[in-house]
Amino acid sequence: MSNIEKLISIKTFTSEHHKGLVSLIFVGNWIISKHQHFFKQYDITMQQFNILRILRGQHPKAASINMLKERMLDKMSDVSRLVERLRKAGLVERKSCELDRRAVDVIISPKGLQLLKTIDGEIGSLEDTLKSSLNEKEVVQLNKLLDKLLNGY
Repeated sequence: MSNIEKLISIKTFTSEHHKGLVSLIFVGNWIISKHQHFFKQYDITMQQFNILRILRGQHPKAASINMLKERMLDKMSDVSRLVERLRKAGLVERKSCELDRRAVDVIISPKGLQLLKTIDGEIGSLEDTLKSSLNEKEVVQLNKLLDKLLNGY
């Protein structure tokens, strides 16, 4: 009996593809849960962290809301709402775009940069799940297989 069969108390799957899909969903949710728990100590969400990382990559340039939406890992996020929460926390600054008054430019604040610097020192612990379960060769294989799956995206 495989781990997924034990964890969700199922004896058979309709196919190996079905088992693989269920396993991916289960593992994905487990990893997301670990990330949510990790970011809770910094009083931010995974999506807010993603925005801060994008903005740090743009720094010192500003980013538009649309650019943030395009680059987000979670495509279902309400970027405007996330940016507003980050602004209220003092982690980003918003201003009207000089070229298009209807658009908003977002830039990471010094406080946001400092938070990311703090997180950078501890975020490696999230990789421990992979490091403790898979060796380097297996992780390379996993990455290739996941990349192959993303061909359908």
